[in-house]
Amino acid sequence: MSNNSKYVLNEISKGLQMGIDSISNVSKKVEDSNLKEDLLFQSNEYNNLLARVKTEMENYADETEQLNPMQKAMGWMSVEMSTLTDRSNSKISEMMLQGTNMGIIEGTKLWNQNPNVSENVKNILKDFISFQENTVEKLKKYL
Repeated sequence: MSNNSKYVLNEISKGLQMGIDSISNVSKKVEDSNLKEDLLFQSNEYNNLLARVKTEMENYADETEQLNPMQKAMGWMSVEMSTLTDRSNSKISEMMLQGTNMGIIEGTKLWNQNPNVSENVKNILKDFISFQENTVEKLKKYL
């Protein structure tokens, strides 16, 4: 069970780190204060979930894996290319929705493929998926 739990925690951590990095990159392009506020809220919640993941990982005497520099660079480049000619709320919301939906898909796969993880890990994963589903609804208003 501990190997599956560690695997799931690492995958959640990577998804959260990617989300935090993406929000950091894209928020520099956002001019609308409401969208910027919603993105900041999302980033803060991702950081709270990441802190929970790291705390839980301590139970396995381990640390979460970091995103590799190539993943970070690809995320940055994607934001730069996507906002080169269009920085509208609609475009930024669309980009964030795509990433958030990927997180929901990956989280749901983790949930379905790893039923034997600890209850704490299940709770973190459930909150990860649920928060992203709620975020999708918030971002839709900017399309």
